[in-house]
Amino acid sequence: MFYHPLRNELWKLFGKKRTYIGFGAFLLGQNAMLLAFRFTRWQEHMERLLRGNGYLAEEYVSALTVAVVMLIPQVILLMPLYAALVGGDLVAKEAEDGTLRMILARPISRFRLLLAKWVAGIIFSASLVLVLGVTALIFARIWFPWRGMFVFAPGMVFNVFSPADGLKLYVWSHLLMTLNASVILALAFMFSCFNMKPAAATILALSYLFVNLVVEGIPFFEAYHEWLLPYHFRCWLLVYADPIAWDRIIGSVVVLVAANLTAFLIGQAAFQARDLKS
Repeated sequence: MFYHPLRNELWKLFGKKRTYIGFGAFLLGQNAMLLAFRFTRWQEHMERLLRGNGYLAEEYVSALTVAVVMLIPQVILLMPLYAALVGGDLVAKEAEDGTLRMILARPISRFRLLLAKWVAGIIFSASLVLVLGVTALIFARIWFPWRGMFVFAPGMVFNVFSPADGLKLYVWSHLLMTLNASVILALAFMFSCFNMKPAAATILALSYLFVNLVVEGIPFFEAYHEWLLPYHFRCWLLVYADPIAWDRIIGSVVVLVAANLTAFLIGQAAFQARDLKS
């Protein structure tokens, strides 16, 4: 009973051209950053940082290192944008087009319909992160050799790994990134369940994240960082720490899963109360 609604939602979602905007933006952004890394002082700064800490730069300026370097700005800037864009479309676009009334004329409950849309959104989030990670690694490998990994995030991580360990942690970090993307999509999905335009749902979700970032940057709220989503979004970088801060990672995963479910339930309640006939 659930397979067919989910299949239809996936068919509609991946049949839209705008669904692929994020994939195309990732490809363009990664190639632009690779060119910048290769032909500007960006690479020299990294080599200087490695040498200053007693490491051979030649051993760690590699495909894995450059892939992670490319991921950080894209995860911060591009991934939230395109996850929210799709999430804001899931319900609001069909309500705007008038197709929701036709869908609900069939023997399907509102809960099952929204559940299918939400699961389809999570699958899209996983696909988006998968393409982001795989293409970053492939393009980086074209330009750089397969050697050790170096990960540097100020105040969080400074570590080096062998190629095997680096690849394993690279995969684990993308599982956490998938959770981040699904939470952002769920926020936009929640707003799209209210009576508003798709663009408004997307903007509200991004505005909520922006407010979180602004509040996090105010020194007065430093003691309340754990109440803000960006603090937990960064857990994907913590898998590269030594030792790995499992307590914080598990805590962040619990918070993000709870935020995802809460957004779905709030959207569900709002959608149940809507009058789609008017």
